[in-house]
Amino acid sequence: MTTSQGRVPPQTTDGGSRGARTQGARTPDGADPKAPGRAKALHRRLAELRGPGVPQRPLDARALAALAANPGCDRRALLDGAGVDKGALAEALGAPASFGQSQFAFVRGNAFEAQVKADGGAELIRLLCARTGEEPPEADGIAVPDLAADGPAGRAERTRLALTGAPEGWSLLDHPMLALEVAGSLAYLEPDAIAVHPDGTCTVIEIKSFPILDGAADPAKVGAAARQAAVYALALDGLCTVREKALLVCPKDFSNLPTAARVDIRKQRATTRRQLGRLTRVEEIAAALPEGASLDPSAPVSELTASVESVPAAYAPECLASCELAFHCRDRARSQGAVEALGRATRGELGGLTTVTEVLAAAHGPASPDDDPATTALRRAARLRAEALVEGGCAPGAVPEPESAKEASPCR
Repeated sequence: MTTSQGRVPPQTTDGGSRGARTQGARTPDGADPKAPGRAKALHRRLAELRGPGVPQRPLDARALAALAANPGCDRRALLDGAGVDKGALAEALGAPASFGQSQFAFVRGNAFEAQVKADGGAELIRLLCARTGEEPPEADGIAVPDLAADGPAGRAERTRLALTGAPEGWSLLDHPMLALEVAGSLAYLEPDAIAVHPDGTCTVIEIKSFPILDGAADPAKVGAAARQAAVYALALDGLCTVREKALLVCPKDFSNLPTAARVDIRKQRATTRRQLGRLTRVEEIAAALPEGASLDPSAPVSELTASVESVPAAYAPECLASCELAFHCRDRARSQGAVEALGRATRGELGGLTTVTEVLAAAHGPASPDDDPATTALRRAARLRAEALVEGGCAPGAVPEPESAKEASPCR
């Protein structure tokens, strides 16, 4: 169904039209934002946790995607919601992160994006039309609204007005600003671009510097781009109808020529919506902190460590690729013998056994009719290992030497 101007009325997540809901930031489950008084109190509390004069670090789509992948981690939810610089915090705790985008890759990515957008968005729209089968417009037939404003809130409002009042034909929003409430804290997100089709629907555009070689790209990088696009799609709920596929623009083969592929983000969008909805609200986490807690990296190490440790974490080896505080959390998990350090899959298989000590005791303890399936499986594995060692000439309980060892005995 179209309006009198020929546009499809933007649909909300509950199937209504745009007018059925108040405009502005929304939670993934469609709940209304908190009362202004609560928002101000939370803002003051988070500013106190960051420390006097410490600016708030913006929460971007990459961080939101990582947060959605581990919704049980209250520590990350609080740090991201408060805008704490996790890299500086990890360095202050003595466990600095050793990952991140290189300066060379950053400069290369910016140069490629500037090249793709150099003609007022005509190349981006041409790439999109080549994948959708739509007729590309003339170069001067693309509206590029001015989204400049003071502060992220002002830019988000300009973006909202540009989306809700887009003229007939094609529009391209260059670095728009979107607002999304996550766990009770407002996040401002900045996609590379959003294309508004003549029918009023929107396509999220992600511009990346990794190449598409012979029509294929690194699956891990494509998956990360899809998760980021899904976050942007959630933030667009209530502003426009977002198409199910995002446009990924990358260099072609080993050249600097742009090519594009459409990436289905339905699964990532549904998963991210569900995971973000499971997050404990930031104000609840902050309220449980002890008196005088501080997350200011300039605070004394002992005080800082106590404050960080007072917030529950849900460490998993996957955190090493997405969280600056992962090395600190890994050290704590290992020192406590937590099975989480072995991976989520292993943790799930072990049931109620939460430490390595408990696992070893269950594997070598006497059998009991009350044993759960995990304990039974551990005892069987321990028995099979002992039998294999005996058959290999090792004494029970011995550990086989590595193949590279030069000793005559295969055991130690």
